[in-house]
Amino acid sequence: MHHDISLITTISVALGLALLLGFVAARLRLPALLGYMIAGVIIGPATPGFVADMALSQQLAEIGVILLMFGVGLHFSLSDLMAVRRIAIVGALAQIVVATLLGFSVARWWGWEAGASLVFGLALSVASTVVLLRGLEARGLLDSVNGRIAVGWLVVEDLVMVLVLVILPALAGWLGGTAVDAGADGITGADAEAGSIGLTIATTLGKVGVFVALMLVGGRRLFPWLLWQVARTGSRELFTLAVVATAMGIAYFSSIIFGVSFALGAFFAGMVLRESALSHRAAEESLPLRDAFAVLFFVSVGMLFDPGMLIASPAKVLAVVAIIVFGKTLAAFVLVLLFRYPLNTALTVSASLAQIGEFSFILAALGVSLGLLSTEGQNLILAGALISIALNPLLFNAVEPLQRWIRGRSSLARFMERSADPLAELPMSTDLRKLTGHALVVGYGDVGSRVTSALSQAGISVVVAEQNRELVEQLRERGMAAVSGDAAQPEVLIQAHVARARLLIVTIPDTLRTRRMMETARLLKPDIQVLARAIGDEDAHLLTRDGAAGVFVREQELARGMSLSAMAVFESGAAPESEH
Repeated sequence: MHHDISLITTISVALGLALLLGFVAARLRLPALLGYMIAGVIIGPATPGFVADMALSQQLAEIGVILLMFGVGLHFSLSDLMAVRRIAIVGALAQIVVATLLGFSVARWWGWEAGASLVFGLALSVASTVVLLRGLEARGLLDSVNGRIAVGWLVVEDLVMVLVLVILPALAGWLGGTAVDAGADGITGADAEAGSIGLTIATTLGKVGVFVALMLVGGRRLFPWLLWQVARTGSRELFTLAVVATAMGIAYFSSIIFGVSFALGAFFAGMVLRESALSHRAAEESLPLRDAFAVLFFVSVGMLFDPGMLIASPAKVLAVVAIIVFGKTLAAFVLVLLFRYPLNTALTVSASLAQIGEFSFILAALGVSLGLLSTEGQNLILAGALISIALNPLLFNAVEPLQRWIRGRSSLARFMERSADPLAELPMSTDLRKLTGHALVVGYGDVGSRVTSALSQAGISVVVAEQNRELVEQLRERGMAAVSGDAAQPEVLIQAHVARARLLIVTIPDTLRTRRMMETARLLKPDIQVLARAIGDEDAHLLTRDGAAGVFVREQELARGMSLSAMAVFESGAAPESEH
């Protein structure tokens, strides 16, 4: 009996070779994902030897995107997105325009047609979902303000690309590609084309709007309830199946029925399940599958790359990489600073976006099918994606040293970051009695808000230090003392009156920045007690060794444990015990 084992062969060879080359890359102190992509080049059609099934590889990679976006949705609520809507929407749209203009201008200089140049520029403007999220997750930044801004920015980019993918076929004839048949009912020419474009845009926006409404109104009640019913059976296998089936099912049917991307559908699937108390368990159960399919995504990217492009057109490849890594990064960096966010936020967000990925591949393929983009243009986009993805971890690692260098040498950056910022210091009208013996809470996310609420209800004065400017504005409107900025910088803690505080509570999962805060706080107030949040036991031991009175790791007990320990400090003055 003959069997078709192309799927088994593709998965086995891809994972095996990715393991080998990923291990070699890690031993050479290079990103493991670089090894995954090189594995894809080796088994791709552009190199001799074994060639994996391209169609199957792309579908496996899409599953990876679905599961990864589902995991993000489990950690990113609608309130998180709305909290960064100002910078995410305006910033993403402005950055798309800048990057598209850069790509368009360079392509026109090469002698390309306007339509090809436009598709090329748009493909260089949107970041990779997988790479951005893996970079944030690896550094524990996904739940931070910087992570929420980057993910919100990415969601806006994805929404824009969904619209572009839908309206591009209607514009193809006008842009010089394969014309669509717009004539109907006696309407021809420009009127038909304009009517087709308008109808397409209206239909797309309507479908997306209906999908979002259904998910946020009905889905957030139905799917958490279904998850609870499965959990009550006590079967771990059924629970895992329910989580994966929900992610895949919503992503698939949202694409078929409403025309939204798989990634966007999976993201909203995670958002609605976040309403369930079982969301943390759902995230843990889906993690192994997310990791495995993310590897297949990077392998599939490598398979699309033709190494001959590096020899045939090295100058063009360098120009593409420069637009992605430097042009987009600089645009995002300046935009974030213009919104008066800290330098750390500007660098983190810009590094997150300094690559291109899955939407770029889809847009390039559509451009080729419509006769707008040449094969050379598609290969340049793939080359830019491969190189920028490989460089992205290096950019993340450069954030901290670059931040120190800029702060030490650029007066302009310091001026843009904090000059004349009314949110960078407490108002003169703040009651001074609230600024002595108070609790200084760093971070007003899910954990920080609950800790602040518990302390306020207990009659304890609280000052909040938060990077999200919109949240600081809201807190001040409610009469709370809050300052905007990166508390890892001494000036922010000084403005929050850490020298008069009795307790410093750090709710952000960033050990390096927490240690800096502790160092500054101890310098200004040697007897101050510190409660800190850690990502794992290793970081927890490190913070304890540095003198933290209490360190908390487990997500489920984070807010409650911090609140009880903080109140114990104010009631008895005794140092709380670390959770771990």
